[in-house]
Amino acid sequence: MPAPEARRGVFITFEGIDGSGKSTQARRLYEALAARGHSVDLTREPGGSEGAEQIRSLVLEGDPDRWSAETEILLFTAARRDHLEKRIWPALDAGRIVICDRFADSTRLYQGLRGPGLRQQVDRLHEMMIGTEPDITFVIDLDPATGLSRAKGRQTAEERFEDFGEGLQRQMRDGFLDLARAHPERFIVIDGARSPDAVAADVLDRASARLPRPVAG
Repeated sequence: MPAPEARRGVFITFEGIDGSGKSTQARRLYEALAARGHSVDLTREPGGSEGAEQIRSLVLEGDPDRWSAETEILLFTAARRDHLEKRIWPALDAGRIVICDRFADSTRLYQGLRGPGLRQQVDRLHEMMIGTEPDITFVIDLDPATGLSRAKGRQTAEERFEDFGEGLQRQMRDGFLDLARAHPERFIVIDGARSPDAVAADVLDRASARLPRPVAG
């Protein structure tokens, strides 16, 4: 069963299509909050803990058809549970701010939209094994063609989802915006087509309005 939800820290996630700049913005928010004296951790999914990083290489590398969506749901859930147990929950229990590059919303879309009934499977597993939602989720919104061009330009080994093509990225963008409309108390949509500095300033302003002041000393 998931651990209890009563935690003292603040959990912030960044979501968006591949190439949207969310990883850059997660890092920049981490640096800005740390400079202001906040106790803050930066992590990512899939990954963030030793076991989850091992799963990361399985799901992000190789042929697009390497795994079925159903298998991916199980792999991502296993990685997320280990990440929560080893890193996220302990940091939140200690009262820290945790910033995570992707979380469960990515699984809801990248796997949940790829076949009938898959979203329901994601949600059931999430309820059974994860049970944690972020306090704040930033969606860095960008045109899918632009994002895919940026993502492919990185030329890394972790291009399995980019290889599904622009059609999947358009589905993902629509899905993130739908989630934001359904949960406005949690989601903040940020225009990612601007300069990285302008996006970072916007993110910091919006985050600061919802965070406690850092503890002196």
